[in-house]
Amino acid sequence: MNRLHKGTGANEKKRESGGSESVDGSHLGGLQGDPSDGEQGEESGNRQVFFNLPLPDDAKDEEGHPIQHFGRNKVRTAKYTPLSFIPKNLWYQFHAIANIYFAFVVILAIFPIFGATNPGLGSVPILFILFVTAVKDGIEDWRRTMLDNELNNSPVHRLVGWNNVNVAQDNISFWRKTKKATSRGIKYLVSLYQTRKSRKSGGGKTFAERALDESRHSIETRRTNRASIATSRNSFHSAAETPSEDIQMSVVPSSLHKDGFEDQPLDGINGATSAEGNLKRQSGPPIKFHGDVVNHAKQVPEKARFKKDVWKNVQVGDFVRIYEGDQIPADIAVLSTSDSEGGCYVETKNLDGETNLKLRNALQCGMNVRHARDCERAEFFVVSEAPHANLYSYSGAIHWKQHDIRHPEQPGTDMSEPISINNLLLRGCSLRNTEWAIGIVLFAGSETKIMINSGVTPSKRSRITRELNWNVIYNFIILLVMCVVTGVVQGVTWGQGYNSLSFFELPFGSIGSTPALSGFITFWTAVIQFQNLVPISLYISLEIIKTAQAYFIYSDTHMYYERIDYPCTPKTWNISDDLGQIEYIFSDKTGTLTQNVMEFKKCTVNGVPYGEAYTEAQAGMQKRAGIENVEEEGAKALKEIAQYRVKMLEDLRKLDDNPYLHDEDLTFVAPDFVTDMNGASGDEQKAATRHFMLALALCHTVVAERTPGDPPKLEFKAQSPDEAALVATARDCGFTFLGKADGDWLVNALGEERQYKILQTLEFNSARKRMSAIVRMPDNKIMLFCKGADSMIYSRLGTGEQRELRDSTATHLEMFAREGLRTLCIAQREVGEEEYQAWNKQHAIASSAVQDREAKIEAVSDLIERDLTLLGGTAIEDRLQDGVPATISLLGDAGIKLWVLTGDKVETAINIGFSCNLLNNDMELIVFKPKEETQESAEAELNIQLQKFKMTGSDKELAEARKNHEPPGPGHAIIIDGDGLKLVLEDNRIRQKFLLLCKQCKSVLCCRVSPSQKAAVVQMVKTGLDVMTLSIGDGANDVAMIQEADIGVGIAGEEGRQAVMSSDYAIGQFRFLQRLVLVHGRWSYRRLSETVANFFYKNMVWTFVIFWYQLYNNFDGSYFFDYTYVLLYNLAFTSLPIIFMGILDQDVSDKVSLEVPQLYRRGIERKEWTPTKFWVYMFDGIYQSLVCFYMAYLLFIPATFVTSNGLGVADRERIGVFVACATIVVVNAYILMNTYRWDWLMLLLVVVSTLLIWFWTGVYTATTSASIEFYQAASEVYGQLSFWALSLLIVFICLLPRFTAKSFQKIFMPRDVDIIRERVRQGYYRYLDNVDPSVASVGKTTSEGSSDLSNPEQGTLRARHPVDDDDRRPIYPPSVAQTATTANPRSQNGSDGTDYTGQRVSFEAPMRPSCDRPRPSFDRMRQSMDRIRPSFEASNDFTSAALLTRMESSHSQTIAQQQRMIHGSSSLR
Repeated sequence: MNRLHKGTGANEKKRESGGSESVDGSHLGGLQGDPSDGEQGEESGNRQVFFNLPLPDDAKDEEGHPIQHFGRNKVRTAKYTPLSFIPKNLWYQFHAIANIYFAFVVILAIFPIFGATNPGLGSVPILFILFVTAVKDGIEDWRRTMLDNELNNSPVHRLVGWNNVNVAQDNISFWRKTKKATSRGIKYLVSLYQTRKSRKSGGGKTFAERALDESRHSIETRRTNRASIATSRNSFHSAAETPSEDIQMSVVPSSLHKDGFEDQPLDGINGATSAEGNLKRQSGPPIKFHGDVVNHAKQVPEKARFKKDVWKNVQVGDFVRIYEGDQIPADIAVLSTSDSEGGCYVETKNLDGETNLKLRNALQCGMNVRHARDCERAEFFVVSEAPHANLYSYSGAIHWKQHDIRHPEQPGTDMSEPISINNLLLRGCSLRNTEWAIGIVLFAGSETKIMINSGVTPSKRSRITRELNWNVIYNFIILLVMCVVTGVVQGVTWGQGYNSLSFFELPFGSIGSTPALSGFITFWTAVIQFQNLVPISLYISLEIIKTAQAYFIYSDTHMYYERIDYPCTPKTWNISDDLGQIEYIFSDKTGTLTQNVMEFKKCTVNGVPYGEAYTEAQAGMQKRAGIENVEEEGAKALKEIAQYRVKMLEDLRKLDDNPYLHDEDLTFVAPDFVTDMNGASGDEQKAATRHFMLALALCHTVVAERTPGDPPKLEFKAQSPDEAALVATARDCGFTFLGKADGDWLVNALGEERQYKILQTLEFNSARKRMSAIVRMPDNKIMLFCKGADSMIYSRLGTGEQRELRDSTATHLEMFAREGLRTLCIAQREVGEEEYQAWNKQHAIASSAVQDREAKIEAVSDLIERDLTLLGGTAIEDRLQDGVPATISLLGDAGIKLWVLTGDKVETAINIGFSCNLLNNDMELIVFKPKEETQESAEAELNIQLQKFKMTGSDKELAEARKNHEPPGPGHAIIIDGDGLKLVLEDNRIRQKFLLLCKQCKSVLCCRVSPSQKAAVVQMVKTGLDVMTLSIGDGANDVAMIQEADIGVGIAGEEGRQAVMSSDYAIGQFRFLQRLVLVHGRWSYRRLSETVANFFYKNMVWTFVIFWYQLYNNFDGSYFFDYTYVLLYNLAFTSLPIIFMGILDQDVSDKVSLEVPQLYRRGIERKEWTPTKFWVYMFDGIYQSLVCFYMAYLLFIPATFVTSNGLGVADRERIGVFVACATIVVVNAYILMNTYRWDWLMLLLVVVSTLLIWFWTGVYTATTSASIEFYQAASEVYGQLSFWALSLLIVFICLLPRFTAKSFQKIFMPRDVDIIRERVRQGYYRYLDNVDPSVASVGKTTSEGSSDLSNPEQGTLRARHPVDDDDRRPIYPPSVAQTATTANPRSQNGSDGTDYTGQRVSFEAPMRPSCDRPRPSFDRMRQSMDRIRPSFEASNDFTSAALLTRMESSHSQTIAQQQRMIHGSSSLR
């Protein structure tokens, strides 16, 4: 942290206010900010923020301080502070009932009357477990604290030297001062320790240290200065890079000194001051005056300056200056930017997961706030709504007095301007492609939208740990019964008199003066004596086991991501067993499933397809088609593509020596496209291909940036990564968009630089599904280029034109879509000059409308986007992360349901769903979109969908769903957006119906959802179905759902660590999830379940043996065993076998666990740890305790035992040796019997632990340290043949029932794992020895149910006949007949009124593709064209070739149709 922020320090400094003098009302022309009308009135929850205005009287308290108290910008995801750690951690630890009990027992043992011989020694276990747990929790929270400090101390440039009236000064309380002093002291000690440690070790970091969340690089060190190649604007990065902290905005030195701009002002386009610049801008064509919050006549001390500060010092009401590449420290309203039009671009990846840039606009009234002195002169106040979680909505207004600069003495005019979400920069976003921006802080810290959506860091405890409390309560009840019996019997016996107790106790005094008091004291004595019934050793052992499991997860090299040097890092150590019970996984899309890297792969131009690619979706289709050697086929295809790539690069270099073509950036591999550009297929195709690329270079909204170098590198930043991919491909093919110059666009077309005038840009939105650019060509013609969804473009083509081209293009687009590619159509239209001028007037009127502005613009835009001429189509791949489809398939085979919760559009999510095997051709896609945005409409739509499954959404159906853990059928998937989700989550009844509908669907995709909605969906499933959930994501927008789920997994991407900070496990790639869950999760759950059961068993045996002895001594509380046995039983004699069972036991290897993921289903069904299992082990312990005690009792009851020297061995201490030794042999053998893996280490531990009691007895009783009664007991007892005979007999009788039951179960009622273990022994999985265990099995088939695995014959049949598997069976056309479960109302056979011949359907089994030789991508995909995608192709979200061929424009028919507003409608002929 010191490396990051030298000079600022980590401490929170007192705010500087050089201009602290109050501003009186005389400077304001009477404007006091007092809301006098309804618009300005402070509504419920609204806030007012004042800038250079005195607070009104009703906004101040009696001492003149602000009534409104705004939150600090300092955030904390950690649970503890140095002062609160000990009390708060103890509070959490004593939530465990057992810990309360153990502490109570320790307190009891302090009093000698209760018979405890060594209370200090008895307190060691509870102190040890509290200490170990506290250390573990402290390390976990320390990491979070370090990340919090890094974020809170991130640099920002904040205006100082002025008075922020919205916050009170010097209001740091004594408690805060104490906390800060403590934090500084601890931080100093830690830094001192680390400094000394680094000196000794040479300063290098270990692998473990690098695995933790390293500090992100400072923005100064990572920023790259890039000059725009089309503008003369200079970079102002050096302003942030100068070592000086005080930055005057009036003059900022430029980094490009060689160009002579050393003293360039921020108004750097013309070098004028703010007022002059404003007048100069107004000297051109008249424009509407929007007002100016700067009072240019105001006299200010000019002490204000922008100083480099830290995030945590930012407060509501501050002015801040953001540089390009900086993260936004708070929710900020933009006043001005480096752009002359007030625009700026932000990357919202941390909010909604999207890396594409979003355009934000500065307030019109703040455009002249460009310097620190302008901030001093600005006088205004903001009326803002209260903080809320909606990322896409904000409502506020800025109010000011507008003064005439020529007559400053005159009173000003009240003016206001609305503030919307488009004027806001939200915390967590990053400023891109904008040199600087100035804004005002409206929300800080916990009130920002991202923090509201993040929630509070929860304290997570595993499910077994939570259920353990109930088992402990049951043991408490048993213990209570035992203690009550002991106390009552002792009291009654004492009160009877005339028995042996009277003769032995009366002469020496009793423990109680009365029978009742004696019984009461004996009761508490029994609590201490039987305390092992509630095993504190269990909690100690569980902490050791879970720590070891976390270490093994961290050390697993198969989950190590070498690219960023990051292993799987457990951040919460005590919930590893929950990983083995996950039933639902909720995943983000962008950055989690995908790399968010768009690559142009294919296109079709003038009816000719181009491009070679081999996608994940294509591999999945080949698997479903029955091709067994998919990997070999893929390798051949990739090898062929590599050869084509080399040839294409050679041809491109021959065509044009393009300096912006970099070999590594080329994604479009089509050598035939280059030859056609050269005229190999004729002049017509040559002109078509070149014009197609020109259209891609002109129809976009990207920003070009050039990174200097030799050769220079040209990069494109766009609001959509698709656009960047399209323009980049045009660049690679010789049509390079260079940027803007004098309002024109520069395009290098095959070495010739041309200028194009962009007259209008009609931007893309989700309703239009298209964007257009109206361009004046060099020959003065006006062309409209339009790109968009195929259905939208086809519906706007000229009527009756290009029939053949439409059909061929539609066929190609369908083929591209089957490969999982995102398709777009490209079209154009020549616009006449008069038509354009008339249309432009209508567009100007619509753009200036106050009401329904967007709808009017859409209607006007639709007027000109008609009678288009089709040019072709494109296909782009959103690259998945490595192994995502295989991982999803493997998790599905394990019975885990995967839901995708993303902020992306519906179409994007659907395409990714097909690419990663979440969706397939056989699914009916239920796109949940109510007709009206009302709960009644949503419920009606849910009722319709539930009827397909013959359900009504009743409570009874929900109760049945909670018990049913079987995977849903593969026939349905549901897609819902954020608006629909809002409707279904508001009402409990509707939410229940939606949950039941989703339960019936194989896949669920929630699109356009906010972070809080993600968390709400996780909470709905977790509590509604009572299942274990896991959330995985990589951005700050995923934090809420990560914290809500039982397990939160953060992906440590190459950018950002927001999700990692709040996660329980951090991994480098999504594919590592399969190993984390299916291997380590399943192992941990099974190990912990068996360990807990065996712990209760062994303590039950030991405790009840002591209890049975009490029957024969009137329950006087005396010990049956020597006290050292009691202490060492759980500490040494039986601890190691059971601990190592929990650490190392394996039923099958990691490779088999991945090969047979169905083994995981036992964890989903929670069959490893059940109440039945608990009671079986408890009764087994009672049975064995009876055998252990009464076998020895029956041996000694004749009272005939004497040794060879005539001394008897029938005293209490020696009988205790008989029973204790046999009991420990039984317990260790029992644990070994329940262990799957009998390796040398496990056998050694059992043998050593068993021999240890004999060794201890022999050594201890041979010394005088033993009591008089116990002295020489070993030599006397071990010399008796009856001791060895009795021990063998006890072991045999105790273990016989367990052995019989296990044998019967494995022979006649085998579980899945028993069958798989047998197959492993038979060598069926020997081929896995050469398989990398870090990847999913390449030969994986569809999931087998538990019943399939439990039938050996059926399992063998599947292995011998893999073609019978549904996913590997050859694809045949679907049946025309509808069934109750597969009926699709939107199919081609349904409501369209078209018959089945609309598709090219072959009713014969398609010929199996040959895998003998690789073929071009077009030929490979052509084999699958006889396949129908039943529901999705018939919907409006995907357009098949058959549907496109039937689609005509509905916009070229009549004038009446032209006048109405059209939202992408089309008619099907």
